Amino acid sequence: MNVKTLILILVTFFCAVIGAIVFGGPKQPTPMPSINEPFKVINYPGLPEVKYFTARDDSQLGYREYSFIGNTMKGSVVIIHGSSASSISMHTLAKGIAQNGYSTYALDIRGHGVSGSKGQIEYIGQLEDDLEDFLQSVTLAGKKTLIGFSAGGGFALRFASSAKQRMFDYYVLLSPFIHQDAPTTRSDGDKWVNVGVPRIIALTLLNLFGVTVFNTLPVTTFALDAEAQTLLTPQYSFALSQNFRPSYDYRADIDAVTQPLEILVGQNDETLHAEHFSSVFNKKGKVGHVTIIPKIGHVDIILSIKAIQAILAALESLNAHPPNQG
Repeated sequence: MNVKTLILILVTFFCAVIGAIVFGGPKQPTPMPSINEPFKVINYPGLPEVKYFTARDDSQLGYREYSFIGNTMKGSVVIIHGSSASSISMHTLAKGIAQNGYSTYALDIRGHGVSGSKGQIEYIGQLEDDLEDFLQSVTLAGKKTLIGFSAGGGFALRFASSAKQRMFDYYVLLSPFIHQDAPTTRSDGDKWVNVGVPRIIALTLLNLFGVTVFNTLPVTTFALDAEAQTLLTPQYSFALSQNFRPSYDYRADIDAVTQPLEILVGQNDETLHAEHFSSVFNKKGKVGHVTIIPKIGHVDIILSIKAIQAILAALESLNAHPPNQG
């Protein structure tokens, strides 16, 4: 290969990357009623005021604390919301868990709610650092369980597979997003999010070479209506979109989990194939019990009484077994 050919290839590659970055961003999807509407008819009686903890970069990040009800405290539960949302969306679930004897904490993950700039984080891996900082700032009594819903469930899996995984004794994933190519993801269920694939590919390549300056650019937008866009997080930067989910090799994440794990998914989930979760999580004999809740959709799993009862049963089952102390 002569020098001119090499230069031509490099210039073409450079132009393709720049074009993908500039023109390959996400489009705004049509609002998805099954996700938007359920939250509009919910009242939030007893919603706790936001409290704050200080992260290692001195940012003030928000959470809501629900005191346990009952004579005996069964343990502590930390809840991670889904994509675009905040701790408010987890109020019904958090309240139900607290009323059954668990000290419960619902977080505003950085880039959501009152925690930082919406849709932005500083670097990939910052969300794990934030969760560690929360655990070091707030004293959690008893056995500790991390619950994640949807994208938050994917992030909970990411944390459960990391070197920090034993900071929690147990993990519960609610309708977790695992990977766009996983058998659990519906090919026709992506109406909730629009992904700027060319931009993601270009930024992934640049990150391989240590170029992260463009990681604040948006790569995903969510199917929010006009009202919800003002209240929630309408889009994610590349950094946030890559951090608030499992790693690309989700099978390696599952393999790396050593703590007891429960997975719950609704039979009528609009975005996921409930019937495929058992094969994904139990293929290699991992400790991951899958419960499919009949007649429950994606959002229903954090709102319906039947689903919350199933989640409480999963918590009771986990607490009956000792965690892996390593």
